[in-house]
Amino acid sequence: MSKKILGIGNAIVDVFVKVDDDFLLKNNLTKGSMKLLEKQEFESLKSTIKIEKIEAGGSVANTMVGIAYLGGHPSFIGKVNSDEFGNIYKKSLQKINVNFLYSEKKENLPTGASIIFITPDSERTMCTYLGISSQLAKEDINEDYIKDYEIIILEGYLWDKGISEEMFKHVIQLAKKNNVRIAMSLSDIFCVTRHREDFFKLLKNDLNVLIGNENEINELMQKNNLLDSMNELKNINKLIIITRSENGSVAVLNNEITNCDSIKVEEVLDLTGAGDLFAAGFLKEYLDKSNIKKCLQTGSKLAAQVIQKIGARLN
Repeated sequence: MSKKILGIGNAIVDVFVKVDDDFLLKNNLTKGSMKLLEKQEFESLKSTIKIEKIEAGGSVANTMVGIAYLGGHPSFIGKVNSDEFGNIYKKSLQKINVNFLYSEKKENLPTGASIIFITPDSERTMCTYLGISSQLAKEDINEDYIKDYEIIILEGYLWDKGISEEMFKHVIQLAKKNNVRIAMSLSDIFCVTRHREDFFKLLKNDLNVLIGNENEINELMQKNNLLDSMNELKNINKLIIITRSENGSVAVLNNEITNCDSIKVEEVLDLTGAGDLFAAGFLKEYLDKSNIKKCLQTGSKLAAQVIQKIGARLN
C-alpha cells in the first residue's frame, strides 16, 4: 500500500445547477463571485433550483480525491451532519476510495453546501453555506486518526479564531508528537490577509510544506513581486510550492529553486479545483519520494486536466 496522507478541511457538498444570466440578476448574484450565505438565504435559494449533480467538495477534499485518482490511499476528516447532504458527502468520497474518517452524528446545523451556478458561458457563480463544516473541533480528532500517516494537509480556510484555531493547533501537536509531516494550503488571498501573522508563524514553526499561488505567497510575505518573496523564503528551511497559472510553478527549498512550465490546454472550461488538483499531483509524487521537478510536473498535469472539465473531478 502506498504511503498515507490525511487531509483535514471543510466538508462542503458541491451542488451543480445550470442557470441563465437572468437567474443571477433576479437573485442579485455577481457572476463569477463566491458569496457566503446564512441558513435562511441558503434554504430559500435551494428551494428554487433544479439540481444537476451533487458531489463531495471542499478544497482539501478535492486534493484527496485527486490522490485517489492517481492510485494513492488518502483519508479525509471534515464535519458533516447525519442529514441527506451528509450521507451524500460520505458516499461520494467512499465511492472513489477516499477513506472518510469522521463519524457523523445529529448536529444543530446542516451539512455545508456550495451551490454552483453554471451559466451558458461556463462561468461559475458560487453561493456557499458553511453549515456544520466550520465547527470542526479538537474533540472531533483523536490521536489514532493521525499517528499512522506520513503527512497531514490542512487548509487555510480552517483557521478562524476560536474552535477552528484550537483544532488546528491540536492536530499540529499530535502530528509533531508522532513525527508526521505537516502541509498547509493557503486557500485564498482574503484568508491570507485575515490571518497573515498566524500563517507566517505556522510556516516558521510548524509546517514542513506550504502550498499557495503567487498572489497568496506575495501577500503572506508582504512583497510586491515573487522574486522578492522567494529571496525571503530561501531563509526559511521549508518546502514552499508556488503555482503561477499559465506561468507554471516553482518550488523553493533552502537556496534551491525548481521551476516547472505549465501545460498548455486547448480550451479552459472551468478553473475550479485547479489549485486543489495541482496539490494532489504534487503530494502524491512527494509521498512516492520523486524529485521535486517530477512533483511539480505531475501537479501541472492534473491541473491542466481538471480545467478542461466542469467541476473538480477528473473522472
